[in-house]
Amino acid sequence: MNRRDFMKTLGLLPLVGSPIQSWGATNKPYQNLLILIELKGGNDGLNTVIPFADPLYAQLRPRLSIPREQIIQLDERTGLHPALQALLPLWKDRQLALVQGVGYPKPNLSHFRSIEIWDTASNSEDYLDQGWLARLFAQTPAPASFAAEGVMIANSEAGPLGGGKARTISLASPEQFLRQSRLAKTQAEPSRNPAMDHILTLESNIRAAANGLSSKHAFQTVFPNHAFGKAVHSAVQVAASAGSNPGGIAVIKLSHGSFDTHTNQLNMQNRLLGELAEGIFALKSALLELGKWDSTLIMSYAEFGRRPAENGSGGTDHGTANVHFVTGGKIHGGLYGKAPDLARLEGGNLIHGVDFRSLYATVIQKHWGLEANGVLGARYPVLDFV
Repeated sequence: MNRRDFMKTLGLLPLVGSPIQSWGATNKPYQNLLILIELKGGNDGLNTVIPFADPLYAQLRPRLSIPREQIIQLDERTGLHPALQALLPLWKDRQLALVQGVGYPKPNLSHFRSIEIWDTASNSEDYLDQGWLARLFAQTPAPASFAAEGVMIANSEAGPLGGGKARTISLASPEQFLRQSRLAKTQAEPSRNPAMDHILTLESNIRAAANGLSSKHAFQTVFPNHAFGKAVHSAVQVAASAGSNPGGIAVIKLSHGSFDTHTNQLNMQNRLLGELAEGIFALKSALLELGKWDSTLIMSYAEFGRRPAENGSGGTDHGTANVHFVTGGKIHGGLYGKAPDLARLEGGNLIHGVDFRSLYATVIQKHWGLEANGVLGARYPVLDFV
């Protein structure tokens, strides 16, 4: 295996924006961990957090509405999809926030463009080349002792970490990364070839990152035997290893789906939401074992939601405002944002009540204690779930 093939195998060559370096920072931000879960394809929020008391819900979805007797009731008007049963203990412990009506002005219904807007925290008409987290780490780098600022698990793309100089690692599993990192060579003396120097530096950086992810924790938690459950297991292995000194990770990014349910939504979403709930429950259990539950915030996001009215193929088409999960040991649980107003649609779509950048501002300012306005390009209201 040559060096370039080795770098491609690790998934680092296209993702590491610059050599891992000593930033010389004296402060130590990012001691709280952020875990992002991208619900790829656009989950249907209306069948996730369900306005069962609104008669328009069943009228708009004569075949897709969830029967009242199956819904997990949260209050007199709102309930959860039955596949989310594993999240009920979090709700009862007031550690699960459900943020409704999340979107942005002038929504774009293209998968590719809308997730780009979410990843970069841009306005719908603006094009930015750096993710919102990449800009944050450029503004306030993580300590040099961290193994990396961000880790993408399994098939999770860089997304909000992309386009900048953030130290990032993409791996299918910690074990694979550690095995392959042993092929990297420590840089000795600079060569006369700048391109080779860059590759040698990256190899040295890989070994440094591997040293920060070098331990394997034996969990008592039972992890679900599906792709998302295995990704969760990898994520908490990273969290366990990064807790050593030297070590540290600011962000772990997972993905789940696709939730692009144009057809067969009832069966597909039931399975995907069940796997999501089981994975989040396992995350909590494992993070409690590590003593990291209280310092972790877990947040979902997606490019968009689905239309309130079902289509003719047993599914729903691309929509706008959506609901997202936020959980963690210090989260103030409950319903946040704007409940769906099915009597007031715009072009057949829900009208958003919470700008998605308010979620990011809340993470930056209240979870990490950093300044968000410069990163997000404007001031967005923070939410009270932290």
